Amino acid sequence: MKRSKEVFSTRFLLRLLQGALIGLGAVLPGISGGVLCVVFGIYSVIMEFLANPIRNFKTHIVRLFPVLLGIAIGFLGVANILSFFLDKFPSQSVCVFIGLIAGMLPSLFEEAGQQGRGKGAWTALVVALALTFALLISLRLFSVVIAPNFLWYLFCGFCLALSIIAPGMSFSTLLMPLGLYEPFVSGIGHLDFAVLIPGAIGAIATILLLAKAVDTLFKRHYPQAFHAILGIVIAATVMIVPFDSFITSVGAFLVNALCLAAGVVSALWLDKFNKKHAVEEPQT
Repeated sequence: MKRSKEVFSTRFLLRLLQGALIGLGAVLPGISGGVLCVVFGIYSVIMEFLANPIRNFKTHIVRLFPVLLGIAIGFLGVANILSFFLDKFPSQSVCVFIGLIAGMLPSLFEEAGQQGRGKGAWTALVVALALTFALLISLRLFSVVIAPNFLWYLFCGFCLALSIIAPGMSFSTLLMPLGLYEPFVSGIGHLDFAVLIPGAIGAIATILLLAKAVDTLFKRHYPQAFHAILGIVIAATVMIVPFDSFITSVGAFLVNALCLAAGVVSALWLDKFNKKHAVEEPQT
């Protein structure tokens, strides 16, 4: 009995830690909560639960409770910190985020190729890359300024949920070029219900409507779907590079370069940690 309790406690703490890392991955730029779910061997269980929460509640909630608790802790615990740094040190923070994304790209590329890289996969990458560039460049050329409101926070919730159910997609990748990342994270960190309510509605609606479809898409067209996400990530990352801040002075260049390197090193370390502590997918 004592042995079984120790095993249960160890497993609970491990799942709690993994959930906290998934929560961090959901909010930190460049790190995908969905990819961490795959690495930790719980992606299929989470997707089964999200696709049919009522039917699978009794069989899945025991295993997923510590994970979900950890996700909440990791997500809410880091939001205020990110908001502070984005406000006080915007260009340096963005450089760290770009480094995080760059450091995770090799891992994402490896994940994308697990089921091969046919012509369809490369076509999906190029098309997604081109469309994302076209959209973001158009927004800049026409000086489109997005003012955060209820509808845009619904969109933020959609992107947040997508970062969990679509491995490789980081919601910050979509929000940062649109100028929505900082106000959304700040609102979460300060428990602003004007942000939390529409964000939660958007996230829950996305999960209810798309979880099963996304799971099916990745099961049937994994290479194409994952390579398309790679294209989106690469294009969106290039568009947030603060080129102007690099050329203001030698000191600014060195500080930004150091922040960029710190992001890359942190992402590589996290990827190494994730692979070391990966576990086999639980059987349902």
